[in-house]
Amino acid sequence: MAHIHELIDWTAGVYIVHKNKVLIRKHEKYHIWIHVGGHVELDEDPVAAAKRECLEEVGLNVTIHNEHIEQHDDNFVETRELPPPAHMNIHRINDIHQHLDLIYYATSDTDQVIPENTTDEWAWLTAEEVVNHPEMTSKIKHYALGALKALGS
Repeated sequence: MAHIHELIDWTAGVYIVHKNKVLIRKHEKYHIWIHVGGHVELDEDPVAAAKRECLEEVGLNVTIHNEHIEQHDDNFVETRELPPPAHMNIHRINDIHQHLDLIYYATSDTDQVIPENTTDEWAWLTAEEVVNHPEMTSKIKHYALGALKALGS
């Protein structure tokens, strides 16, 4: 999807856990190992974007951690509570553009990945494999291990 704003865009990322393994993919444009995710479209909230990106990129329907939170009646204005992300960061994409990334943890009922592109690289990793991954940054390892700790059995 094209950028919504020239200076900054909201993005949603997801660390998907299934049977004590977390899904990591190699980003096709930046060639780094990272979570599934992408831009939040103008007509969706970050949770909807996170779920859409999981379905588009790896063919997985997911349940976002703490997705089903208590809703409150508010007669003044239409309000829907959203689960908070596990992490947030802002990072530079180029000299003028940044992404504000909302990072969620999620589970999937299956590990049968259907990649958006047949050349995509992805892997389901245990905590030990995350720790020992030679190409993954310490930040990504921290997020992936957090998802395993929160959602592993």
